[in-house]
Amino acid sequence: SVFVCLYRRGVPFVRVPTTLLAIVDASVGVKNGVDYCCDITDETYKNRVGSFYAPSACLLDSSFITTQDRRNVSNGFGEILKLALVRSVDLFELLETHGAALIESRFASTPSVPDGVGDRIINLSIQIMLEELGPNLWENKLERCVDYGHTFSKLLEMVPGADIMHGEAVNVDGFFCCILSNLRGFISRDVVDRVFKCMQGLNLPTDSKNLESKLAWQSCKDAIEHRNGAMRIPLITDLGESVCVSDVTPEELDRALEMMKEYPHTY
Repeated sequence: SVFVCLYRRGVPFVRVPTTLLAIVDASVGVKNGVDYCCDITDETYKNRVGSFYAPSACLLDSSFITTQDRRNVSNGFGEILKLALVRSVDLFELLETHGAALIESRFASTPSVPDGVGDRIINLSIQIMLEELGPNLWENKLERCVDYGHTFSKLLEMVPGADIMHGEAVNVDGFFCCILSNLRGFISRDVVDRVFKCMQGLNLPTDSKNLESKLAWQSCKDAIEHRNGAMRIPLITDLGESVCVSDVTPEELDRALEMMKEYPHTY
């Protein structure tokens, strides 16, 4: 998208996503961007150069998913689970029940997954994205539940040499935010444990060695800059429900990091 826009305004293009992550996430909406490495500050900024530019059409073919390895399929589930946590109990329960088998089959037909379940998960994910992004395409409203998992993940992805994919980083961020929700009394420990078990079933990492106090607080400061003067961090208040908060403190982050140590994480 960004390259078509830079080449010449008004050039039509068709999006054909070929990964699970792209099908449920990048294929929806009009925002695009690339990372920017600044020679002056020697800093790397994620998705800082880009545009709002819509495709003429988007062609979705889930058979592409069968060409992916397991890690890439799990990576796509990182974005799907994000949507389930903030918007849909039904989607969450589908992931709990069938997610592991769909990773194994790569969304191909198999006796272990009822017909239509894979398509239902993809369609429900896209439907949620369209409902959230459609009325707010140009991001005039910055309190967006679809930004769940996208506060701390940006810096986790930018750590030099870090072996972490986008959906994986979103999931680490998402579980950390579950801990923050629990510390604020938004959700019970039972809900946190249920989310953790689902994430494990999807073969997603739930922590990162790079998620430490300095990075967490810098992520909050970056959010203030990126989201027009307020953190606007989405936190779940129940499965399928969320609220944005802007008053997270360094002390709160440190308590959450300590609580993270109570779980047997995969990296």
